[in-house]
Parts: sequence; C-alpha cells; structure tokens
Amino acid sequence: MMGWIIAIISGALMSIQGVFNTGVTKQTSIWVSSSFVQISAFVVCMAAWFITGRESSFGALLKVDNKYMLLGGAMGAFITYTVIKSVDTLGPAKAIMIIVTAQLIVAYGIELLGIFGIEKVKFEWRRLIGLVLIIGGIITFKWE
Repeated sequence: MMGWIIAIISGALMSIQGVFNTGVTKQTSIWVSSSFVQISAFVVCMAAWFITGRESSFGALLKVDNKYMLLGGAMGAFITYTVIKSVDTLGPAKAIMIIVTAQLIVAYGIELLGIFGIEKVKFEWRRLIGLVLIIGGIITFKWE
C-alpha cells in the first residue's frame, strides 16, 4: 500500500512541478529555470543526505557496476526541459497524460526485453490492451 501512496504523491508532485517550472520559464528562460530546478534539487538532496545519516559516501559512485547508469542525473536536465516545453505547448493535463503514457510504454519495453539489469517478464496481452486503452483515453481527452 505504501508503494501506491508514494507513487500517487510522485505523480502529483510531477504535475505540479511541471506547472511551476513552466511559470518560472515564462519569466526567465528555459535554461535558467532548468538550472534552478537542478541546483535546488541538489541542495535538497544534500540536506537530506546530511540529516539521514549518510549510509554511503559519494565515493560509492565510483563503484557503480554499469557506469552508463550515472547518466540519470544528466537525463534529469533534459526531463526538466521537455516537461516545461510540453506543459507550455500542450497544457498540464495533455502533457502529463502523454508523458505518463510514454513512461508506461518505455517501462514495459524495458521489462519485456529485460534490459538495464531489470528482470525480464513475459508478454501479457492484458498489459498491451491496457496501453491501448490509455492511448484511446488520450485521443478522447484531446478530441475537440
């Protein structure tokens, strides 16, 4: 149950953050806004690290097996950029629906192929039907 609650909070925060970041971008620029997002996230993460006991040090990053996984931080900059641009051009609801659908499709593909160290799962028609229903919902929502 806790996983569900955390996921719901995450989705809500992502939607609100997209709107906030788009508002800041309109008053500054996309790269100033994106930089501020990343810097403020760094400050919050460092504060949390100091407060929570520091189970590991930054030296542990040198021991990460698959070094390509360290690209997650750099991807964060592009995620911030693309969320801002999509919310600005599509509006929050449409943008987030498409973003979440893309996340589901890519995540399911990762699971099906068993890539990036994720355990491979077998194909299930019901999951594909679920994705088709979500895409149908986006089309219905977008329909004017």
